[in-house]
Amino acid sequence: MKTILSIKGMTCSACSSGLEKYLKKQKGIEDAVVNLVMASASIEHDDSITLEDLARFVKEAGFESLGIFDEHHEEKEHQKAKKYFIIFGILSVFLLYITMAHMIGLPNIPFLDMHKYPYNYSMCLLIITIPYLFYGYDIIKSGYKNLIHRTPNMDTLVSIGVISSFIYSLFNTYMIFKGNTSYVNHLYYESSAIVIFFIKLGRYIDSKSKNKTKEAIKKLVEITPSKALLKTKDGSEEITLDEIKKGDILIAKPGMKIAVDGTITSGTTHVDESFITGESLPVKKNPKSKVIAGSINFDGYIEYKAEKIGRDSTISEIVKLVIEATNTKAPIAKLADRVSSYFVPCIMIISVLSFIGNFIITKDINTSINSFVTVLVVACPCALGLATPLAIVVSEGVCANNGILVKTSEALENAHKVDTIVFDKTGTLTYGNLKISKIYNYSDQKDFMSIVCSIESKSTHPISRAFNEYQKEKKLSTISIDTIEDLPGFGIKAHLSKDEYLLGNQKILKELKLSPSKDEETLKESGNSIVYVIKNKKVIGLIGVSDIIKKEAKETIEKLNNLNIEVIMLTGDNEKTAQIIANQLNIKHIIANVLPKEKTNVIKELNSRGHKVIMVGDGINDAPSLASADIGISVSGGTDIANDSANIILLNGNLKKIITLLTISKKTIQNIKQNLFWAFFYNICMIPIAIGFLKPWHITLNPMFAGLAMTLSSLTVIINALRLKKIKLESR
Repeated sequence: MKTILSIKGMTCSACSSGLEKYLKKQKGIEDAVVNLVMASASIEHDDSITLEDLARFVKEAGFESLGIFDEHHEEKEHQKAKKYFIIFGILSVFLLYITMAHMIGLPNIPFLDMHKYPYNYSMCLLIITIPYLFYGYDIIKSGYKNLIHRTPNMDTLVSIGVISSFIYSLFNTYMIFKGNTSYVNHLYYESSAIVIFFIKLGRYIDSKSKNKTKEAIKKLVEITPSKALLKTKDGSEEITLDEIKKGDILIAKPGMKIAVDGTITSGTTHVDESFITGESLPVKKNPKSKVIAGSINFDGYIEYKAEKIGRDSTISEIVKLVIEATNTKAPIAKLADRVSSYFVPCIMIISVLSFIGNFIITKDINTSINSFVTVLVVACPCALGLATPLAIVVSEGVCANNGILVKTSEALENAHKVDTIVFDKTGTLTYGNLKISKIYNYSDQKDFMSIVCSIESKSTHPISRAFNEYQKEKKLSTISIDTIEDLPGFGIKAHLSKDEYLLGNQKILKELKLSPSKDEETLKESGNSIVYVIKNKKVIGLIGVSDIIKKEAKETIEKLNNLNIEVIMLTGDNEKTAQIIANQLNIKHIIANVLPKEKTNVIKELNSRGHKVIMVGDGINDAPSLASADIGISVSGGTDIANDSANIILLNGNLKKIITLLTISKKTIQNIKQNLFWAFFYNICMIPIAIGFLKPWHITLNPMFAGLAMTLSSLTVIINALRLKKIKLESR
């Protein structure tokens, strides 16, 4: 089973990777993925592990579990952090004034002058600094525990630096009270305090930025109305969402929101589903049409049957999938985690060597400690930890706003590497709105089409819709069928009285070793798909069915060709029909007459030749080939997401969104590389200064300004990642 927990106390990729490693070591846990940006941990474990066990493991690793992931919890935490930030911000200004006013020509506070009143000065700094240690207790605690568990992280660096600086200052205070007032020049209380404050400042800015990246999720959570109209014997009654039961008949008047997922039982209207599909135009809905919770009833009165409630609703499924997507790690994110796991121990070694080297050269313990603490603080990998996950989450939010649901971060990262895109035909390149164009009846049965339509009504294949519409249009009677059996890749088998009927494609003829009809070529030449009607192993009819190409398909294929991406049409239809569609779309490569399992083999063959392949299909019908491709893209629509095997779902089925996806993927990787460059460039530049290599040129750095510099580096990465929200997209 899988549990997603909210985690408190993580600050960098070293934190998330440390917790991840610790969780994976525990007996009963099969896998764990810790997400820094979402502050969550997705844990797969056996039934013997309880929520209390998971919370204990998290605590042992130096963090705190806030229970099952809750989108609403973080706002309260953010308000609390804001209040403390203001209090300690004011205190920091006062502390800096006491220690630095004389440096910039400002008047000293008389009784706190460090030279005239060293006792007052040292005790005041000590008293003010102690609250900062409580304020930064989570940092110190996390640093200590991660060191104990041999997974040192950013907090470990800060903790060692702050505690070292504080203890050294405490010793110097003791020496002042012993009468040696010269030690007043070697107090670093303000460094300990201000470093903690700047770390907290960075995290406050970071949390605000992370909250912005979750807007798409929060909008989905809050999109459903709080109340609904229940149809009663006396008319209607307003009820809350938790009072709705499956099977209830609800009412939606013009302007009202749909309360739960369901099916219209009466009435016709247009519904605005743009929040979930990205489609700006209202969609026409008739009786038997599906409606999604949160969509807006535009212009008609409808009654609908409640089917999916609460956690089963489409919105809840999307929220769950988005959260799970951010709890998967792209390969580039795993690389950053590995770098961080080596980076922190290396910095600890460098800081110790810096202390030893400075002491040997200067014989000054104060200079050595200053260098030791500054290296630890300035090298904190905050920016490195944010570089990848923040960019991924922002991009997934951009995708969601464009009607693209990304189920794994790896799919988002790899999309721009694709060189081959394979399209299913029916329902993908075409609307799947098939029409019966020609009927050849070789039997003397007057109820020929009534029998055929009655059998097809039991099928789930898109082609069956053409027969359903034909039956309604011609007002044909429905005949009761004794047994029905689906034949994947072939068609459908039915029994009526003592007769066996087979309806399907050309493969049925080959299977039964039957000869094709002379009318077959005529149907193929006019671009029809052919349904063969076989009764008791004898062909008694041919039915030509034609499809309509999606309006955006040609433009999408043209843009893919311009990007030098090979486009392949993969279909179970006959080659002539497929070629007619391919010619209209300018697709050079077609593979026709393939079964579902054969489609999978085609994808595997392309992979074996080194191609990076996207398979685009209509969801559940193409599940095996979607799962086999490097990236599976489904155009099945929002209501099928719970059962969809694809990595990415186009919620409105618009093929132009594939170009949007490729653009977002490319821009995301560029952004991550920029973030990683600036994160490493910052450390490469600052660490030598912190060690003291540039001291001969009077370029130095103390712990306090190191903390500020570290915050600014994180801010640079955050601002750069948020630029992804303004990606210019060609297709909307």
